[in-house]
Amino acid sequence: MSGAAGMAGGGRGGRLLASPGDLTTPPIHHLGLRIWGLLRPYRRKLTGTAVLVVIGAGLSVAVPLLTQRAFDDGLFPPRGGTNLAVLAQLVGLMALVTVVASGLNVWRTYLTTSVGNHVMADVRSQLFSHLQTMELAFFTRTKTGVIQSRLANDVGGVAGVLTNTVPSILANTVTVLSALAAMLLLSWQLTIVALILLPFLIVLQVRIGRVRREIARKTQESLSDMTAITQEALSVSGIVLSKVFNQEDAETARYRSANHQQLRLQIRQQMTGQRFFGAVQIFMNITPAIVSLCAGWLLTQSWPITAGTLVAFTTLQARISMPILSLMRVSLDVQTSQALFARIFEYLDLKPGIVDQPGARTLDPSSVRGALTLDAVSFSYLPGKTISDDAGWALREVSLSIAPGEFAAFVGPSGAGKTTLSYLIPRLYEATCGTIRLDGTDIQELTLASLHQCIGMVTQETYLFHSTIAENLRYAKADASDEELIAAAKVANIHERIMEFDDGYQTVVGERGYRLSGGEKQRLAIARVVLKNPPLLILDEATSALDTTGERLVQSALEAVMAGRTTIAIAHRLSTIVAADRIFVLEKGRLTESGTHQELLAASGTYAELNLQQGAGNTGARAV
Repeated sequence: MSGAAGMAGGGRGGRLLASPGDLTTPPIHHLGLRIWGLLRPYRRKLTGTAVLVVIGAGLSVAVPLLTQRAFDDGLFPPRGGTNLAVLAQLVGLMALVTVVASGLNVWRTYLTTSVGNHVMADVRSQLFSHLQTMELAFFTRTKTGVIQSRLANDVGGVAGVLTNTVPSILANTVTVLSALAAMLLLSWQLTIVALILLPFLIVLQVRIGRVRREIARKTQESLSDMTAITQEALSVSGIVLSKVFNQEDAETARYRSANHQQLRLQIRQQMTGQRFFGAVQIFMNITPAIVSLCAGWLLTQSWPITAGTLVAFTTLQARISMPILSLMRVSLDVQTSQALFARIFEYLDLKPGIVDQPGARTLDPSSVRGALTLDAVSFSYLPGKTISDDAGWALREVSLSIAPGEFAAFVGPSGAGKTTLSYLIPRLYEATCGTIRLDGTDIQELTLASLHQCIGMVTQETYLFHSTIAENLRYAKADASDEELIAAAKVANIHERIMEFDDGYQTVVGERGYRLSGGEKQRLAIARVVLKNPPLLILDEATSALDTTGERLVQSALEAVMAGRTTIAIAHRLSTIVAADRIFVLEKGRLTESGTHQELLAASGTYAELNLQQGAGNTGARAV
């Protein structure tokens, strides 16, 4: 395909989209609202979580207050003498509160884990579904590994945020607020002493958070690069390439370099702010001693403060120190997680370049005759092209008509625009200018789904899933019976070969069908098209990579499939299309000749020259 180096087609309804891998993440406004949109389906569980958090926080404050009563009413009552009955009741109540709080914490953990993982699954499904709607150009310019990283690594990080970070913020916030209220109730003077440096620490923490957010973005980008390298180098094709070119060491060095970059970023991300947290921890550990010193000074000033009050206050202070420290750490995690959400929403915000027009109608494949018309069709992979521009066109003002049931072949030098043309018909790319009509209807007035249902494609590079032969065939028709599979395979001249395998139609073909030869994969692809039974068939150099025997078998299969349907063949070897009803010659994106094989030979033009170069004969079967 000429110029398919990853640029999207423009034109009516089409436009150029920048590669997400190269985008600078824009500021995300109303990020909280978008995250809430993900959580909304689980608001009942979230409400239950919030209730459990409030109850748990209240219980955590109750224990220090009970401790105060144990000291002042049980151990050291005002009238002297230990009151064991009251002390036993208070200790029993403290034990009961602790047990209940622990049980509620387990329940809360279940709810948050459930919500977090459900949201992760929802986001992953939503992202995958959205990517399915993107046009072909998006995938030609974006590495598969980068897409996989967004689905796996970025979405996986979201689950941790929702499962741990958000509940932790809620729980610790309620705990801190309730503890502060209790501390103020016990002694507002000591509370001021305990928290005097907290505002300064919060400001410092916000600044550190900005740094960590940027590091997190770079870390995820580095992780995407590693995933892309893994996908490329460890695929079957990548392994074969690295071995035959003796590049195993080079690939290892490439991965090691990316891995080292990821290591440095991970360490930097983890260590950013650690000195700050060390200082915070020192402050939290020293503060109780300072509070005790201040309490002693207050006692010398005849300030009324009991031993129980001091013990309860220091207990609350110890309980509040960890939530405060945790809130500061979690606050950094929240700022870091913005990079994950931004990358996810960046993909979800991508708009498909090719979509159904308003009011597009559904086409019934059974009613399609297969008449195809191109009216002044031009296409460029470069954005912003106008018809007045001379350069940069893959196709330029191509006009032609193909009758129902006709066998039309397209030939021309490499880069002439043959494959590009075959991609425009099913709207894998959108024509920049001009109109393509199927049975007299502009294909842009049809729904994409119904248009694709009417078109079958067999390409030079056949893609098979790492699954059984039967499942690969049923990709065209999920409810196809075994009898239909066998009938399609017989039409494609592959049934006998399938039955030679020990597992027959249950044979696993391997990654990209590597257990099969090129001709066998092509015939399976033909059988798959037979099951689909489209009225329009596009063959893109379907036999050019095969040997003579494989080509003969595939040609025979194609002969049976082509009967009664409009067929467009992109041909490299002219010997395969000599019996075409009409042959169209493309040169540098323009249609320069058309006619039968004999007519084009007699014209002594480009086709005759190509025929002479290949030494093609003037006879041949009706095949491609």
